Amino acid sequence: MVGFGSYRYRTKSGRRGEYFVVGFSPRKSSLSLYGMTYAPESDALLEQLGKHKRGAGCLYVNRLADVDIEILEQLVAYNYPYILASLSS
Repeated sequence: MVGFGSYRYRTKSGRRGEYFVVGFSPRKSSLSLYGMTYAPESDALLEQLGKHKRGAGCLYVNRLADVDIEILEQLVAYNYPYILASLSS
């Protein structure tokens, strides 16, 4: 997994950890993209992204050639600061 930015979290059970704000993980079946679905602009951009599947909090892309890279860049540009702002409030 490769991530950018970081934040610390604590679960209801008291477990603590650190995680990245946005990132990706190459998997055998697809590329998993994390942190791309939270900003209000995300839904409209995802409609323009291209071939992908959406999971709980992440996107799955078979190949980068299947998606519009400029739209992917916009998803990162909107979601990264959105997530950081939501963590600080």
